Amino acid sequence: QVQLVDSGGGSVQTGGSLRLSCTASGNAFSTNYMGWFRQVPGKEREKVATIDRDGRTDYIDSVRGRFTISKDNAKSTLFLQMNSLKPEDTGMYYCAADPLVSLWVIKTSRIGYWGQGTQVTVSS
Repeated sequence: QVQLVDSGGGSVQTGGSLRLSCTASGNAFSTNYMGWFRQVPGKEREKVATIDRDGRTDYIDSVRGRFTISKDNAKSTLFLQMNSLKPEDTGMYYCAADPLVSLWVIKTSRIGYWGQGTQVTVSS
């Protein structure tokens, strides 16, 4: 079991930056594979960026070059640095983790653990 607590969201203008954090507690094995997802009302939750236990990272095309996912294993914390934010980045951002499968390939419905979400709002 693992508990994930998201933080760092807020409201910024276009071009601004935010850094999201996700602190994990519990079984470290459960956080072998982690990632950030986002959701807007009326749409399915979509993956944004993922990081594997060996440090491999993946990004969706719309955020590549602007967002950076990283993990501090010593502090059991996952980060998402978001730069050059756009209005279309607005949404509820969720941290996620799974012990066995990369979040880049696993179906969202099968992911083991989720944070409570943190809202990001980008105004034009």
